[in-house]
Amino acid sequence: MTEIEMIIRLVVALVLGALIGIERVHAGKSAGIRTLGLVAMGSALFIVVSELVLQKYGAVDADPLRVAAQIVTGIGFLGAGMIIFKEDHISNLTTAAGVWVAAAIGVATGFGLYAIAIAVTTLVIITFSLMLRIEVFLKRKFGQKTEPRKRIVK
Repeated sequence: MTEIEMIIRLVVALVLGALIGIERVHAGKSAGIRTLGLVAMGSALFIVVSELVLQKYGAVDADPLRVAAQIVTGIGFLGAGMIIFKEDHISNLTTAAGVWVAAAIGVATGFGLYAIAIAVTTLVIITFSLMLRIEVFLKRKFGQKTEPRKRIVK
């Protein structure tokens, strides 16, 4: 892998994570462009570095798939810290899931799987925007309480 390819992988991961973050900012969530962009890029960096170590030193104990597994564990811990439980309400669960999938997008990009990373990013944005409308509609139809979307106004 060349240095240009490494940089491309990192930039693509950052951009894809940031695109998901744009929707989260639109939804008024605190984990936005920078957070999701950094999560995706950081995940890609761990994969790129593990592949470089494997490439440079050959058959050492540096399996990129084990690194990917540890990313899942670390992001799970980060996501768990984002979730807030109140009396009868859970907050930030969807945003935590977004952080988790941003890490997965970063891993895919780190491995150079651009098509799947772009496809998943598109699906995440559709899930956050279109499926929210469907969810709100169904909750109203079945008489469940819905919360209005918070927007950041400055």
